[in-house]
Amino acid sequence: MGLASRTKILSIVLFVIVVALSYLLYRSLTDPYKAVIAEQEMTENVRHRMELVRDALVLYNSRIGDYPPTENGLATLVEWVKSDSVIAAQADSIFAFLPPDTFSADQLIVSPRSGATFSYTLNDTLRPNVYLLEDPDSDDQIGDLRRTTMLNAPNWN
Repeated sequence: MGLASRTKILSIVLFVIVVALSYLLYRSLTDPYKAVIAEQEMTENVRHRMELVRDALVLYNSRIGDYPPTENGLATLVEWVKSDSVIAAQADSIFAFLPPDTFSADQLIVSPRSGATFSYTLNDTLRPNVYLLEDPDSDDQIGDLRRTTMLNAPNWN
């Protein structure tokens, strides 16, 4: 094997190595970025869903006169959304999920991140009654059990 053929083979091997290392470098830079973007989109989706639950709670309070009880409160809310004729007729526009999800009353109280149900607690010892709606997978919450000034207020604003 001559010097020219060895040089040509070595050039091809080095070219393949450079291309492979360039690809690995590209992936090492873009994969973490894509993961961060996906997490931000999921957080936005969860917060949007929590805001929809808050809107349903506000509608429930305005129509019924009180918030659902702590025990099975979110299930009561879902049943009310399904059974109230005015809300049920407009539910898909009132409670519009972020794409690619489509509205489902049963999925209203479910976190898109893990599929776990949001946590809901009512404090009916204060006037006005206050509630706390929490995401089980993060520190996001709406409302507060002690401060009436935090009624319907998310903690991420």
